[in-house]
Amino acid sequence: MQAVFRGVGPGVAVSAEVLLYTPEQAAELLGVKPSWLRRKAAARAVPCTFVGKHLRFSRADLEAIVTAGEQTPRALRPRA
Repeated sequence: MQAVFRGVGPGVAVSAEVLLYTPEQAAELLGVKPSWLRRKAAARAVPCTFVGKHLRFSRADLEAIVTAGEQTPRALRPRA
């Protein structure tokens, strides 16, 4: 994933690490549709961050979404 920095002039040190992801970028990383992610964020069903009115996702938000979706394996029932 390539970071895009707007309004950064010459001589300004900028980290290449992405701090916040757009819904499209986050959806790509999670393997879901952007519309699903936006809908869940609007319902406050997943952690997200708003920068003004713009929806963004931090690395911690993405990790929390993945962790919340984890399911423990169920024990198999013995066959009769």
